Amino acid sequence: MQPVDAEYQRYDGASVKAITDEMVKVYARVYDTPPYIGDPFFSAASFRERLEAAFGSEGFETVTARRDGQIIGYVHGATLPADKPWWISLGDRRPAQLQTLADAGQVFWLRELMVLPEYQNQGLGRKIHDTVISGRAESATTLTCIIDNQPAHDAYLRWGYTVMGEIKHAPESPTYDAMYLPSS
Repeated sequence: MQPVDAEYQRYDGASVKAITDEMVKVYARVYDTPPYIGDPFFSAASFRERLEAAFGSEGFETVTARRDGQIIGYVHGATLPADKPWWISLGDRRPAQLQTLADAGQVFWLRELMVLPEYQNQGLGRKIHDTVISGRAESATTLTCIIDNQPAHDAYLRWGYTVMGEIKHAPESPTYDAMYLPSS
């Protein structure tokens, strides 16, 4: 499958501020579907707070895909802090090698990956994912995926991710599977 024709651009924690409103609009469209509608955790305002709080994270980066000047998908993430509560909550479910890499600042945390509904299932998510991963200094990647989001969950497994275990980011958040992509 050929991904949608798009232009890709990288942003760091400073330059991404100029496109925050665009990112929030994409998020609002992607999460404007059951079971997320009406859940305060998935509100655009809540997302904006989490996003803006991440801008100062070590290694923060966003990759956007644009078509006709509009963002149609993006990913953002940062270097995984070895003391991140969800990461620590996994305990010995984390592979020893991955723990060592995290302690050394060598794990990328893919925080969000989203594609507008009309561009989904066309390879764009994979292209955005691979673009951000290929440009990272870290040697492994981790992410958390809502357990009930079967399309995303299945895609990550197809892309080579392994499930470590279930976590919650906050008491009000849904349950997620913490996953990792082994070093290449």
